[in-house]
Amino acid sequence: MAADNVKGHLDSLLLAVLEDGPLHGYAVIEAMQRRSGGELNLPTGTVYPALRRLETAGYLQGRWSTVGGRRRRTYSLTAVGRRALSERRTEWLRFSGAIQRVLGGTAR
Repeated sequence: MAADNVKGHLDSLLLAVLEDGPLHGYAVIEAMQRRSGGELNLPTGTVYPALRRLETAGYLQGRWSTVGGRRRRTYSLTAVGRRALSERRTEWLRFSGAIQRVLGGTAR
């Protein structure tokens, strides 16, 4: 699936992946790929700037750690991020339902 297909939804997807607990940047990419059944394989150049943007907006909190001699940033959801995720899920359900009704091919 092309990265363009997630435009407008990337932030919501990242928040959802981090809902289960803190992850470092590359682990976020791996979790998204795993949870999507391999359909979403987003490049680091897309994910890392989005993580920083979400941190700046207050949705995520990042912490530096050193593992195996390498520094990495681990991200976790803030309370504001959890509320935003809840709101975005509600919007997604409404939006995806409307799209399904149109693309589903059945008149209502």
